Amino acid sequence: MQFVSLKFLIFLFLTISIYFIVPKKIRYVWLLLTSWCFYYLLSGKLLLLLIAVTVVTYFTGIQIDKCSQKDKMALKKASFITGIVLLVIILGYFKYTGFMVETVRKIQAVLGLEQIGALAGIVLPVGISFYIFQAIGYMADCYNKKISVEKNYLRLALFISFFPQIMSGPIERAGKMIPQFMEPKDFSYDRMRDGLLLMLWGYFQKIIIADRLAVMVNHVYSSYENYSGTIVFLTTVFYTFEIYCDFAGYSNIAIGCAKIMGIDIMKNFEQPYLSGSIAEFWRRWHMSLSSWLRDYLYIPLGGNRKGYVRKLINICIVFAISGLWHGAAWTFVIWGLLHGMYQVIGIVLKPVRDAVVEKIRIDRNSFSHNFFKIVVTFMLVNIGWIFFRATTFNSAVYMLKNMWKPTLWTLFDGSLFNLGLSAADVRLVVAALGLMTVIDILNKKGIVVRNLIYRQSLWFRWAIYIAAVVFIVTLGVWGPGYDAASFIYSSF
Repeated sequence: MQFVSLKFLIFLFLTISIYFIVPKKIRYVWLLLTSWCFYYLLSGKLLLLLIAVTVVTYFTGIQIDKCSQKDKMALKKASFITGIVLLVIILGYFKYTGFMVETVRKIQAVLGLEQIGALAGIVLPVGISFYIFQAIGYMADCYNKKISVEKNYLRLALFISFFPQIMSGPIERAGKMIPQFMEPKDFSYDRMRDGLLLMLWGYFQKIIIADRLAVMVNHVYSSYENYSGTIVFLTTVFYTFEIYCDFAGYSNIAIGCAKIMGIDIMKNFEQPYLSGSIAEFWRRWHMSLSSWLRDYLYIPLGGNRKGYVRKLINICIVFAISGLWHGAAWTFVIWGLLHGMYQVIGIVLKPVRDAVVEKIRIDRNSFSHNFFKIVVTFMLVNIGWIFFRATTFNSAVYMLKNMWKPTLWTLFDGSLFNLGLSAADVRLVVAALGLMTVIDILNKKGIVVRNLIYRQSLWFRWAIYIAAVVFIVTLGVWGPGYDAASFIYSSF
């Protein structure tokens, strides 16, 4: 049951309706039941794995709490490490076993050795990377005494399996979410309105933009040898926007669902493609993962506290792990390392850049300077996404080599209309991208479009609401055969 389906909307309506009817003290129980039901509809018996992860997390927390005395610190640390190892083993088995076996087979082939047998397919549980990271974060916060250990198993289970987040995050913190489950809010019209508008915007990003761009991107990547020049360049740009609209769309729907119920989930995106540097991009892109990696990996590795060189090494390690977290393939690792090297080069060359700016007297606040930085950052990110999207290293290299050939005539000879979409659909998605870009620019300037709508007269507001719903329902792409299309990040 995907977010982009009538079944989900019916499920959400029933969940919210009953949520505000049942007594406050047991609302979290209702949310847990609906969350487990939602996950069962997504993954069937793999719900048992989610429950097992919750059990490991719960008893690890309890054991950490029991060993808080000074004379039991060694046992406390052993309990914490054991819990982390168990969760990492679960994640590693389901996500990386096939990757490791295939890597060994390739090495054996290169060395001329007899290859081990191929591994039968292992089903990757939906959202496993997200809910295991939430569980690890909870255990780390308990160990470091940032939060109190949750003694109520059902509340902890809800934190790990809350249905708006379970597929693709945002990756939240127990210290923020569990108190909200303990003290639920009353129904609020304003929160419902905000939540529904966020969901509408998420559906716009997903089924108006992302799913149309996906058709064109998949068309080119499936037979990339047949394309070169401007078409390849545009395909890489299309994927850059596709993955943003797909993932940001999911996040907005998830945040909107929770908001209706009075539950606040952290923002996951903040106009990332208007960033002026790679470091700023990662402060604006998948913000919940970026902050998780900073708090639970970068800082424990030493962060920037152990010298300049160690800081650069830590950055590369974190981004390599980030790449591997996203997918079990070397192309994802290359993508992560590429972003790590971007940041390392940026740090190393900062004194040189500052000297050049000072020497030629560039106004850092000028439009031209900021626009230049945004364009350069966008292109660096765009190059990285090629390795993220490509299924093989060779196809990524082909796209990277052939995207720079100038074949501008393909913009005017109808070539864009032969990539799986009709001319009307291509024009629509380009217009939708323009609208989204304008809204992102306004948001970055502190102008929230939703607030502008709220200030309009009643009839005009409702005219906008109705027009938006009709537009999305009638012009949305509902996937091949008009079925709900999966979100990209649900496979991670």
